[in-house]
Amino acid sequence: MLSTSRKGTLLETQNASGECQVGETGFILGFAGLLPQVAAVASLALGVDRAIGHGFAFAYAGLIFSFVGGTWWGLAVRRPSRQGALLMVAVIPSLLVAGLMLAMVSAVLPLRLSLVILGGALMLMLPVDRHLVDQDIAPPGWMTLRTPLSLGLGVLTLIAGVIA
Repeated sequence: MLSTSRKGTLLETQNASGECQVGETGFILGFAGLLPQVAAVASLALGVDRAIGHGFAFAYAGLIFSFVGGTWWGLAVRRPSRQGALLMVAVIPSLLVAGLMLAMVSAVLPLRLSLVILGGALMLMLPVDRHLVDQDIAPPGWMTLRTPLSLGLGVLTLIAGVIA
């Protein structure tokens, strides 16, 4: 607990029953994490070098997609039992990004289509996040944070993919 004077706000990192929860810093940094993708989309919309804009948008979205898989991994290994299924799901984001990169360098998929696929995949993370909450694996406030971030980054990545 950070401060009794801010009780009931996002500043606290524990709720009334002492459980850890997503705090204000997590929200601030989480939403700040959308700024690089906003910049990539803005550069594409303004006609700045398209190859760099599309490449950056893919790299950043892929990095964050893999990062969220890593958070799932961290939540899974904290469980005393039944880690296996969640651990398998947790590696899917990294494997999908690696597969998309391989498909792009092999000229099987164009970068813009890979952005669209990755944007959709980012939004499809939400059912896993919901499962984590339903199973009491994720902390309180998880969906309040994850929903706008997954939708925000997913939509921005889709937009980057459709900007010619």
